[in-house]
Amino acid sequence: MTEASRIIAGAILLTIVTIQFGGYFMTKIVRGQVPMTDFQKSFARAGHAHAGVLVILSLVGLLYVDQTGLTGVLLWVARLAIPVAAILMSAGFFASSAGKGRTQPNQFLWVLWLGAASLALGVLTLGIGLIVA
Repeated sequence: MTEASRIIAGAILLTIVTIQFGGYFMTKIVRGQVPMTDFQKSFARAGHAHAGVLVILSLVGLLYVDQTGLTGVLLWVARLAIPVAAILMSAGFFASSAGKGRTQPNQFLWVLWLGAASLALGVLTLGIGLIVA
């Protein structure tokens, strides 16, 4: 593993503490200690789940990225687009459902879609990079 991938993997592992805190917060939500609409509860679950899954996918991707022949910008896209997607997609779920009594997404839903684009870009770049290596 290259030094750059190793450092990024270390930073990604440190984010798991925030996901753990999110899990604790989810237990407060399901126990009714945090008043939320059904819409907000579903977006909180989705944001938490996407964070966890995409962080794991980010770590797996880093194991593969150095096996590609990618260089320059494409190498960095393959390294960073998936972890950036984890941040943006989770933030999009949480931010777009913020506000007392909200029953549908607010104007911050675009953050979720930006994260989806980052995820697509990252997995396509990494996947193609592995195939042609």
